[in-house]
Amino acid sequence: MMEKLTPARFISLMPELEGLKLRIDELKGGITNKLYRVRSSDDHDYVVRLYGQKTELFIDRDVEMENIRRMASSGVTPKLIKYMPERRVTIVEFVPGYVLNNADFLKKELWEKIIRPITIIHRSGVTLPLVFDPLVQVKRLYRILQDIDREYPEFEFEKTIDILEKISERAEVTPGQYVACHNDLLADNFILTEDREKYSEPMYLIDWEYAGMSVLYYDLADMFQEILVPRETEAGLLEIYWEGKDLDRHIHMTDLFKPFPDIYWFLWSLIQQNISTIDFDFYNYGRVKYENSQNNIQYLRDHYGERF
Repeated sequence: MMEKLTPARFISLMPELEGLKLRIDELKGGITNKLYRVRSSDDHDYVVRLYGQKTELFIDRDVEMENIRRMASSGVTPKLIKYMPERRVTIVEFVPGYVLNNADFLKKELWEKIIRPITIIHRSGVTLPLVFDPLVQVKRLYRILQDIDREYPEFEFEKTIDILEKISERAEVTPGQYVACHNDLLADNFILTEDREKYSEPMYLIDWEYAGMSVLYYDLADMFQEILVPRETEAGLLEIYWEGKDLDRHIHMTDLFKPFPDIYWFLWSLIQQNISTIDFDFYNYGRVKYENSQNNIQYLRDHYGERF
């Protein structure tokens, strides 16, 4: 089991706060890491991330920290406080506010606020250190799973990856078109800020573990596959993102990339099932992702007449 964050352990990480009263609360939302909010009696407020076992298979922590540093100027990310890879710990500022859930994406009054940080990131011109090619990343995780040497005959791995290759060819997005992307836009990573005097933007994005230069349609598709809202809600959000321009084409491109994040997180889940010490049903989490990917592939065939 992962070691808990105690006051003594926190002070060993932040000795400059020794002697202050501390309040430590575990935060929900971490599947592979443990997250804690730590408040001190002199009003310091932090999030401490304790890295999960073997998360280095998926995450380059040096890259993650560079992501945070480079995106700092965007005004929609928490500030980095300390990065201690040798202690398997990262500390960032805690941004007080309301953590979104999937149902919040149905609220039209929030749509502008939800889309704003995504467009800021995508249009920032920032170059992130990792190139996140969706097809390459899926194949990388599949190789990791093969090395674990566990059989899952109920899933059609190679057939599905072959389909993703055909979709990638159909989409024709080159690395020269990649932009800075978050790549993990689940509801828990959106924070509606409370203190509008301290935070100039109404919505912050947290957790930059998977960020990199990628296909903006992948980023949007990943969000939709996490929040699972009706297609009319997706269209409303995309209309705001694209300012109403060429919407049918952009919806089609987003649909093309929907199978990619589901297969990515499906493979991630099966790997976690074999290596993680956290009590979580990774298998069924991944199975749902796999089923969603197959449904989206079939939608591409039925609605657009795509031949994969």
